[in-house]
Amino acid sequence: MSLAVTGTVVAGLAVAGATVYAANAQADAARAASEKQSEAAQAGINVQNSQFQQIQELLAPYVQAGTGALTGQQDLAGLNGPEAQQKAIEAIQKSPEFAALNQQGENAILANASATGGLRGGDVQGALSSQRTNLLNSLVNNQFARLGGLTQIGQNSAVGQATFGQNSANQIAALLGDQGAAQAGGLLAQGQQAQGYANAVGGLAGTLTGLF
Repeated sequence: MSLAVTGTVVAGLAVAGATVYAANAQADAARAASEKQSEAAQAGINVQNSQFQQIQELLAPYVQAGTGALTGQQDLAGLNGPEAQQKAIEAIQKSPEFAALNQQGENAILANASATGGLRGGDVQGALSSQRTNLLNSLVNNQFARLGGLTQIGQNSAVGQATFGQNSANQIAALLGDQGAAQAGGLLAQGQQAQGYANAVGGLAGTLTGLF
C-alpha cells in the first residue's frame, strides 16, 4: 500500500473517530441535561405534593368543624327528622347556659313580684313560664347562628383547600410536561448518537471504496 493510500486511510479513520467522539460527547451532554431537567421537574412535583398535603392537614380541623356544625344546623332546623330536632333542642334546654340564664330570669321576676307585693299572683306564674319559653327560643336561635359561623369557616376552608389543590394540579401537570420533554430529549440524543455512528461508518466506507 502506497504512502498516499495509507495517508488517506489514516485520515479517513481520524475523521470517523472524530465523528464518533463528537456524537458521543453531544449525546452524553444531552443525556446529562435531560436527567437534570427531569430531576428538577420531579423535585418540583414532590414539593407541590408535600405542600398540598400540609394544607390538607392544616385545614382538616376547620373542614371537620364546619361539617359537624352543618349537621347541627340541620338537626335544629328539622332537616334530619323530628327526633334529631328534639334531641338538639333538649340538649340546649339541659345545658348549663340555659340553667344559669333561666335562674337569673326567674330571680328577677320573683324579686320584682316581691317588691310589688304580687308574689302569689297568677301573673308571676305566667311570667315564669313565658320566660323559660322565650329563653329557650332565644338560645336555639343563638345556637343556630353560632353553628352557622362554624359552617362558614368550614366552607371557606374547603374552598381554599380545593383552590390550592387545583393550582397544585396545574403546576404538577406543567412539571410533568417538562419531565416528558426532558425524557424525549434524552431519547433524541440517543438517536443522534446512533446517526453519528452511521455517518462515521458511512464516511469511512466511502473513503475506502474510493481507494480500492
